[in-house]
Formats: sequence, C-alpha cells, structure tokens
Amino acid sequence: MAGPSSPHHDVAYRHSGEDRNPGSGPTPLLAVEGLAKHFSTRRATLKAVDGVSFTLEEGRSLGLVGESGCGKSTTARLILRLLEPTAGSVRFRGRELTTLSQAEMRRVRSQLGIVFQDPYASLNPRMTLRNVVAEGLRVWHPEADIDRRVAEVLERVGLAARFARRYPHELSGGQRQRVAIARALAPGPSLLICDEPVSALDVSVQAQILNLLADLQHELRLTILFISHDLAVVRHVCERVAVMHLGRIVEIGTRAQVYGNPRHPYTAALLSAVPAPDPARRHDGRRVQLSGEIPSPLDPPSGCTFRTRCAHAAELCAATEPELTPRGVDHPVACHFAADLPLTPAP
Repeated sequence: MAGPSSPHHDVAYRHSGEDRNPGSGPTPLLAVEGLAKHFSTRRATLKAVDGVSFTLEEGRSLGLVGESGCGKSTTARLILRLLEPTAGSVRFRGRELTTLSQAEMRRVRSQLGIVFQDPYASLNPRMTLRNVVAEGLRVWHPEADIDRRVAEVLERVGLAARFARRYPHELSGGQRQRVAIARALAPGPSLLICDEPVSALDVSVQAQILNLLADLQHELRLTILFISHDLAVVRHVCERVAVMHLGRIVEIGTRAQVYGNPRHPYTAALLSAVPAPDPARRHDGRRVQLSGEIPSPLDPPSGCTFRTRCAHAAELCAATEPELTPRGVDHPVACHFAADLPLTPAP
C-alpha cells in the first residue's frame, strides 16, 4: 500500500482526458518510423520488432498493447537506445536519435525517463532511496542541489522527505513504484516511458499509481508512452492506443476508435478477453474464441501473422502482408478486410 503521506487515497481511475485528434497538433515530440530489431539465432532470425511506426504529440499519452512477447518492451528500449535498432528512425523533438554518438545520446537522455515493471528488481537494494533518486541527477545537478531535488520529487510522488533515508526492502510495492517514478522524474524529462508499471501491484494500489501518473502528466505536461497487456488499464490512462502483434502494429487510433470500433480481428479478440464486470454479459455469446496455435516469432506465418488464428482469414491473407492503412480519420489498420468485418466493440 502507499505510505500515509500519499495524497492519492482514492482508488477510482481518472481518465487522462478526452480523445483528441492528434493530426491537428504541432510537430510530434516523438516520431518512430520503420523501427526494427532482429536477433540472429542458430535456427533463424527473430524479428522482435519489425517496422513499427507511430507519432506521439507533446503532452499526450499513447498506450502500446499486445500479448507478452509481441515486442512492446523491446520497442521502448529501442527508443531509449538501450538496444541498437536494426533499422528505422527515432526522432525526438525533430532530432534523429539513432545516429547520435554515445556522448550526445547521454545528454538527450535527461529528457527521456523510464519506469520499469518490477519496482523491486529495478531499485538497487544496497542504496538508500536518496541515492537511488540522486543517481541520475549527479550528471546534471550540482551536489549541493541534489538533496533539495530528491526531497522535491519524493514529495511530488506522495512520499515524505524522510523516506530518503530508507532502503527499498523497507517499502511496500506501491511505495517502491513511487520511488521508481521519482527517479525517472528527477532529471526533468518531457517523455516518460512506462513499461508495465502496475502489473506487479495489487488492484487498489494500481489505481493509486495510475492516478498519480495522470496527475503528474497534467501538472508537468508530461508525454507518456504507456506499455501494458491490460487493456482495461490502458483505456483509463491513454488518449490513443496502438495494438502490437508479433513485432508489428496492427491497429492504432484514439481510445474511442479502438475500444468502440475495433477494425482488426486481433484487437477485437483482445477486447473480448477483458473480464466483464457484469455477470449477465459473461456468457452472452459475444466472446471471440481463438483457435489454432500461437505462431512462433522464429517462424511466423506468411502474409498476415494473425491469419492462423483468425476466423475471417482468406487466401489473400496468406499471400500478401497487409499494410497499416488508414480507415477513417487517424485510424490505420493492417487488415485486408477491415472495412467489412462485423467486429464487436469493447464492453
């Protein structure tokens, strides 16, 4: 549970804002185009990320969703250049990151923050929380200012300044994740990448952390890339949603478009798998039942990688890989039959 100093005791999710049309905004803060990462093995080439493209405007939030192993976390690491991409472009404030030297990239990283999935594994157990948060500050701030900045960011995430003397094992899971968020915020980033930040937490604590992120985004005008496999969570925190399958984005749109009018069968299947809070709707026959084996990323199917589990697959799906094609205003979908399928929106 969160500490007694936390101002976020309510557990109701707060929406991040109304769906907005990003096409009318200025130059994107983050623009990813054709991003790929291939790993060579003895058997074959594993295409962990294979041609991912999206934009993210300043102050907005984008959810990246999909099954485990689809390439979401790898995409985040490629953006930060914790992994070097095989191909593609990552532009931050119009500046190409993939060609920067290590020294230049180090300077840019003060604007890029990341919160990892496991708040215990991502914090050094031998360091006090003061040193955990201060570690990234020492590059950019004078030593005399560090204690003030540490206390400031701890207070901002709902932890009293006295927590700075504690160690990670003395905190609950929710408190540790608050520290991880404070560490990411300390250098003053404009882009925050959250990689499954609440999946290891209890449901009530998840709501507190999500509300905290919503407050921080509003107060600091943060831009957030939120990675998760939980579509119910993403629906509450993200204005736009991108759905990944086997290293590729198969659908991207606003929250209303993806949840209210899914156009890819994989998106509809994911939405169908979200537990229904109304018992009367759990057996209403609207669930999408997938058949067949999950394809191996080492040997993906030809054409559409989802076709082996898709009830709407045809010969064209095996012969030709569908491109991410606009279907309406800012709603691209990678499906040959996206305009014709009778797909069910989310409950």
